[in-house]
Amino acid sequence: MNPTTQIKPLDVPNAIIQRRSIKTFKTDPIAPELLQQLVELTIAAPSSFNIQDWQIVLVQDQAQKAELAAAAWNQQQIIQAPVTFVFAADPNAGEGDLTPVYEQAIANEAWNEGTVNYFKSSIPQFQAGLGDKRREYAIKNAMIAATHLVLAAESLGLSTCFMNGWVEAQVKEIIGADDSDLAIAVLVPVGYAAEPRLNPGRLPLSHNVSVGKIGNSYQD
Repeated sequence: MNPTTQIKPLDVPNAIIQRRSIKTFKTDPIAPELLQQLVELTIAAPSSFNIQDWQIVLVQDQAQKAELAAAAWNQQQIIQAPVTFVFAADPNAGEGDLTPVYEQAIANEAWNEGTVNYFKSSIPQFQAGLGDKRREYAIKNAMIAATHLVLAAESLGLSTCFMNGWVEAQVKEIIGADDSDLAIAVLVPVGYAAEPRLNPGRLPLSHNVSVGKIGNSYQD
């Protein structure tokens, strides 16, 4: 497949149905304009209070990919894929200067001054109330963005793989975050599949979907 070939993007339901975790990638590059589109669709993800408390690092350099693969127990899909997205989560973002967020929302006429003033008081209170769960909440937001990435990639003819096997301290050092409070949420190699998309199937809805209470199985 020529990486610059124009494709008709899949709609969301078909992207969800078709997507599989790919462990073997071609080394074909991703066209810069396609990669930019992918990044823009990724950061369109929602986050609590729209604070966008993720830091996303695109690892493309061969030497850096080799280091990242070593930090991920030598999983080769990082080396094969042309780019790996590293999703880091900032547990302290809600306590920082959110002026750019407020100003952009006002400029887009999504929020008014009253909404902004409310958020200026409620966000610090919410963050303080989270206590040691701030890291968990930031990771949740980063994972939502990562889900946007994998579905957007699938719709655009690319393949992905959620990776949850790596040494966090080593990954942080590789992306220059070793002296920070950032948490590594997930790694996602992106590229063109070098293996078929085989569907392992899903359990019946009645197995793990309930109505109202666990055990009151949803009947399809």
